[in-house]
Amino acid sequence: MTDLVIRKIPWEFDTDVPFRWQPANPNFGIFCNAFTFIAVPFEKYIIASLRQAHDRLDRDPDVAAEAEAFLRQEAQHAAAHRKHMLALIARYPELEECYQETVESYDRLLAAHPVEFHAAYIANLEATFTPLFKVFLDHREVMFGGGDQRVASLMMWHFVEEIEHRSSGLILYRHLCPDPRYRTRQFRSTFRHTAEIAANIARTFDRHIPFEERGASAEALMSPALLVDELKFRGPGGARRRTRAGGAPTLFEAVPTVDLTKMLWRLALSQLPNHDPANQPLPPWADTWMQEYERGADMTRFVGNPSDRED
Repeated sequence: MTDLVIRKIPWEFDTDVPFRWQPANPNFGIFCNAFTFIAVPFEKYIIASLRQAHDRLDRDPDVAAEAEAFLRQEAQHAAAHRKHMLALIARYPELEECYQETVESYDRLLAAHPVEFHAAYIANLEATFTPLFKVFLDHREVMFGGGDQRVASLMMWHFVEEIEHRSSGLILYRHLCPDPRYRTRQFRSTFRHTAEIAANIARTFDRHIPFEERGASAEALMSPALLVDELKFRGPGGARRRTRAGGAPTLFEAVPTVDLTKMLWRLALSQLPNHDPANQPLPPWADTWMQEYERGADMTRFVGNPSDRED
């Protein structure tokens, strides 16, 4: 059995969706746009990887049910982000380039490694989502407030469902590979690959989208020094350094240092061999989102509290 719910939400994105959908924090807007361009090929990779192992997954009815629900949720995510991505490509046709290159990168990865590697890659990446997305949802008023509601609601839905299925990747990995340390040994391969993809998307964004329509440098945002710079801007002289770097708010500027530190610690813990995502602290607002979905609210525009809605 599985507790995962398959939610079909009628997402629609026209070509008027701005690339700079969050003017209050262009870096966060760029991060979410890059997330869209990664999500579509990544979800496709997840589905292709686990379909290769369906005979092994089917040996345990509970694992098979978890795999099926997990894949169906991921398919919903891919379909929704595809609509957002195609709207951006319609405005900036050159962005098709980084999408195709990301698809090809995942296709090469799929062909080069056994199922156990793919299960480890998926589990490693999925394990990071709960601590990261908790921070975004806990500070949603500042992170998403004032932004385009269509994009904001898409991201918040995806973040909530990633937290909902936070254990799925590891359940499937442990069924396919009994060695908990194998996943840890693939840490570098996993995040080197995702960093390469993110850097390529960032270069494409900076090359083809005018700065005034981005508001910040995607390459600077996606650099390996992201978190180091985030902490550097918080120390003495940080305001001057940020001004020299372009002046835009940093990705995590709205997040108090104590919460950022907790996130970093939980990200590190997520890669340990015996990590259990079920023990992660969760954003309380995720329950609010799910309650609103059950109530029948328009989730394509829901970004706040129940009291904010128009009945």
